[in-house]
Amino acid sequence: MSTHQPRITMKKFFLCTSLALFAAQAWAAPDMLALAKQKNCLACHAVDAKIVGPAYKAVAEKYAGKPGAEQMLVNAVLHGHVGTWGQVPMPANTDVTPAQAKQLVAWILSLK
Repeated sequence: MSTHQPRITMKKFFLCTSLALFAAQAWAAPDMLALAKQKNCLACHAVDAKIVGPAYKAVAEKYAGKPGAEQMLVNAVLHGHVGTWGQVPMPANTDVTPAQAKQLVAWILSLK
């Protein structure tokens, strides 16, 4: 009976971990789009086109790598906002919980 066990290298570990994270994000994207639709976000926003508010991809581009952007956007979802994208106000979304707002904003910021 052999006691030899295959050894996982760090490179293989990171590759497997990266693939798992990618698969989880790919799986979560439709869920987040469905949540955005359920919470009426898509009445004013789309992933890649301006409607009343900016496209989600434009939001992701504008705030990419900016410190505090995620929390600022979560606050905008929960409490409303005006001025960043013009004078049309974004009303508070009272149907979204703070946890859902955080999930939605993380998804939006992940869009490329």
